[in-house]
Amino acid sequence: MEEASSKSARTRERILDAAAHVLSRKGYAGTRLSDVADQAEIQAPAIYYYFPSRDDLIEEVMWSGIAHMREHMTKTLAALPADADPLDRIDAAVEAHLRYALEISDYTTASIRNAGQVPESIAIRYTAEASQYGDMWRKLLQDAGNAGLLRADLDPLAARMMVLGALNWAAEWWNPRRGSLDTVVRTAQSLVRHGLGPLAAGGDAGSAGHKPRTRRRPAD
Repeated sequence: MEEASSKSARTRERILDAAAHVLSRKGYAGTRLSDVADQAEIQAPAIYYYFPSRDDLIEEVMWSGIAHMREHMTKTLAALPADADPLDRIDAAVEAHLRYALEISDYTTASIRNAGQVPESIAIRYTAEASQYGDMWRKLLQDAGNAGLLRADLDPLAARMMVLGALNWAAEWWNPRRGSLDTVVRTAQSLVRHGLGPLAAGGDAGSAGHKPRTRRRPAD
């Protein structure tokens, strides 16, 4: 019985992995269960044993994408020194977001690309989880502001939404043929840091001695 249960769990996971792969590439409207079945190497009717409908399957992928991203970000930030500079923490968050979305997880890529495409009934769980992920970024910017490391003329909400919007948009245009992911990470870190940081003497944003650093991501 235990072996059968384990096999069933592996099959369910394989279906979800396949659905995330297809959804990330073909979008909500273009995702067909036959494509998911081909990717998972099963018969299409078998999917209904695990998920009542196509939308139930997509809803699970959407929620998993943002939930896994939030878990990954939590681990990344927890691994930093307790006295880490708030802007260094934002650098780490930028890297964690980009690497997870572009390199690690089809689920997260699928959820980012399809957030505005899926029906409201599918988006409910995703939206709630995305709100909690957004709160992590709100705190990152709030901590930087409390430390006097944010430009005084910035609206915190607008700044947070524009940073997340830019990071999410990378899933739409980046692929390895457009340059290394390391370069994308460094560029994004520099843009975010210098866009958020206070203007220093001479008109340059950011504080002297703080340069974006690429960190190793913690093991999942």
